[in-house]
Amino acid sequence: MFASVLSTEFLKLRRSKVTWGTLLGLSLAPLGLALFMWILREPGRAASLGLLGTKANLSGLEATWPFYASTLTTVIGVGGLLLLSFIVAYIFGREYTELTAKNMLALPVARHWFVVAKLVVALVWWLVLVAAVVAETFAIGLALGLPGFSAALALSTVGNSLLAAGMSYLIVPVVAWVTTVGRGFMPPLAFALVMLALGDVFAHTGWAQWFPWSIIPLLIGMVGTPQTLSAGSYVVLALTFFAGVGATIAQLRWADNAQ
Repeated sequence: MFASVLSTEFLKLRRSKVTWGTLLGLSLAPLGLALFMWILREPGRAASLGLLGTKANLSGLEATWPFYASTLTTVIGVGGLLLLSFIVAYIFGREYTELTAKNMLALPVARHWFVVAKLVVALVWWLVLVAAVVAETFAIGLALGLPGFSAALALSTVGNSLLAAGMSYLIVPVVAWVTTVGRGFMPPLAFALVMLALGDVFAHTGWAQWFPWSIIPLLIGMVGTPQTLSAGSYVVLALTFFAGVGATIAQLRWADNAQ
């Protein structure tokens, strides 16, 4: 039964333009990084072309692979907090905007399978995007001839990118629950933006490692130097994941889902 539900969920994306839109959106980030690396290497030419503001301060920044790789991790972390939330909102919210939720919930299938299948689709979708962007970033970096590349750095970059992507995924079931409660796209997107703002606030406090939306900014260095997370932070993320899955299943199973 689950295999049928999962295959149906993937078929729904076959002609969706949203999948290609997310790939295009995230793939622009490595191009932006490449432009930034060029500006760091050629500040004089960049200034003559109007690409460098008069008040820009590039001190301490280098066009090297270590800096380039750390910026990629930041892009994936931010993408996980925003783009992945959009993906989950789309997968769950389209049932309500396209008026198919009543058909889905009327099928002789346990409702928890719909939640699990949609989250699996979101995970596969997200991993494909991350893999494509990481490959694009490496290709651009090698084409630019940035110094400092090594096999160890490449493995570390891939590992950090996957870690940031996986941690981002652990908080999106809460977004799925907000989507089922709000029955559309706007509530979860507003929720994701508010949580991103709160994450930035908590990241400057002593509670940062205990608030799910500030844990990822700490890891990728959005608010300073990247920090090593405690075991408690991973426990918080795991509890957030299971709480979000459980709440979404409960919403579909017992709440009033009339359209």
